[in-house]
Amino acid sequence: MIAFQVNDMTCGHCVSTITKALKATDKDAKVQIDLATHRVQVEPVSADAAALEEAVKEAGYTPVPVEAADL
Repeated sequence: MIAFQVNDMTCGHCVSTITKALKATDKDAKVQIDLATHRVQVEPVSADAAALEEAVKEAGYTPVPVEAADL
């Protein structure tokens, strides 16, 4: 499980945009997003953490990697 804190994700449109960006990078990944805590969790199939982080950045957001212990 790879997790990011995305504090500039503020609405449902943001959630949709980030989900689409992650799925474009790894179409089979499981994506869980908690808008209230600004937490994005991804269980990738083919992409690594760097590629997923880059996808969120390219979508216009600022992902900060978090350790699984912080979840």
